[in-house]
Amino acid sequence: MVNISTINWLFVCGLCFCLGGIGVLSFMPLSSDCICPLSNPLAKRTGGEGGVGVMEKIPAAEKQPHDHKAAAHKLALLVPFRDRFEELLQFVPHMTSFLKRQNVAHHIFVLNQVDRFRFNRASLINVGFHFASNVYDYIAMHDVDLLPLNDQLRYEYPSELGPLHIAGPKLHPKYHYDSFVGGILLVRREHFQQMNGMSNQYWGWGLEDDEFFVRIRDAGLQVTRPQNIKTGTNDTFSHIHNRHHRKRDTQKCFNQKEMTRKRDHKTGLDNVKYKILKVHELAIDGVDVTILNIMLDCDVNKTPWCDCSGTAAAASAVQT
Repeated sequence: MVNISTINWLFVCGLCFCLGGIGVLSFMPLSSDCICPLSNPLAKRTGGEGGVGVMEKIPAAEKQPHDHKAAAHKLALLVPFRDRFEELLQFVPHMTSFLKRQNVAHHIFVLNQVDRFRFNRASLINVGFHFASNVYDYIAMHDVDLLPLNDQLRYEYPSELGPLHIAGPKLHPKYHYDSFVGGILLVRREHFQQMNGMSNQYWGWGLEDDEFFVRIRDAGLQVTRPQNIKTGTNDTFSHIHNRHHRKRDTQKCFNQKEMTRKRDHKTGLDNVKYKILKVHELAIDGVDVTILNIMLDCDVNKTPWCDCSGTAAAASAVQT
């Protein structure tokens, strides 16, 4: 249970600078001190392909999902996250109740980006998949601000055809084009691996799911969607994002607009660069969730738009 005093210090701790001034820790564990962790004691670093730093499978990822005895498949809800604590407090109890009614074995993983770069939803999902895929055989790429209201939306194991798009264009409150696969997308473990996950080039808001749709198509897979849903765009989901309180980071800088309109054949699951700084187990309204504090790395020579201020590019130029 999260009480008022806990919430107050969480927001204070969220402002503390850590990692030598490199980043801001935007989410802290429940404890009496504000600590900026520098390493993950539960895992050791290994060298990935091309010098990519990854973390070995961590025991916390083996936590049994809710209702694990009632279902043949295990779902990992991967929730990309930064500074959305109020929405998380609504998301966790809502989704737990919703999925329990369906007897879906699941666990929520909050993918908390703590580096100084722009938000990268796709890379966070790649990291979350690496962390959870040894136990969970399908994932939900799930926005924290999109809550399903209709119990006809079944979070079932996707068919062999391809991913199951829960928030289809005929149901989503905002996006209605045919190739839309954002919001909530369920993907089998082997399919996500087959597509090499998601592109790591999408810093800032938008387009990463459109690129993933092309990956689905190129892999010979097909998007399926819930059928015979009796609700529509106004009453299938609750969209709790406050666009006035948190504006989308839609800025385009350097050659971002040109590069992110192309299919990315170079980056994905096998070369995402990151460190998991800390793994926290947090209870929200009695529901255990796993918080991963993730520090992404950006190659400013390839994607300078990870920092539109140009600070990262300038620092890289000095070092070289």
